[in-house]
Amino acid sequence: MNFQGYGAPAAGGYPGGFPGQQQDPLYGYFTAVAGQDGQVSAEELQTCLTQANFSGGYRPFNIETCRLMISMLDRDMSCSMGFNEFKELWAVLSGWKQHFMSIDRDASGTVDPQEMSQAMSSMGYRLSPQAMNCIIKRYSSNGKISFDDYVACCVKLRSLTDVFRKRDQAQQGVATFQYDDFIQCTMSI
Repeated sequence: MNFQGYGAPAAGGYPGGFPGQQQDPLYGYFTAVAGQDGQVSAEELQTCLTQANFSGGYRPFNIETCRLMISMLDRDMSCSMGFNEFKELWAVLSGWKQHFMSIDRDASGTVDPQEMSQAMSSMGYRLSPQAMNCIIKRYSSNGKISFDDYVACCVKLRSLTDVFRKRDQAQQGVATFQYDDFIQCTMSI
């Protein structure tokens, strides 16, 4: 599918976009949904991922998961993403989709708590049974985690881990937060 020239202005003010962008197959998806502002909002991301059938046989991403995905990469705090952020998200999502498919052994479109625990461990998260139980309670429905909820969980864990690491100066697994800082960090994710 080629969406180049679909009414989006040239990215960054460069005629034809940034050098090399138009050769990238993802640029077509991006420009088709980015609109006049050259940015993708959560609603536009949801439309794009649905039209691209990114979730395959899984149900489409809900709007809150799309907001979480944007916030994970929203370096300029615009609540939207430019092409480079979009491209990074596409790569991350592709990896998570492959990982989810590998742990969804029965191809049911869901994973159970034990598979989810194994998935988190294989991604390098060292979580206590109590923390894992919190994750399962938050992201499961009837004891199963869908692809959409799996992605939401991965986004949250990645974002929270990044925030924590920035404050864990000695890299010892300990950080100090003031209450207001804690609220800002967790609410922006």
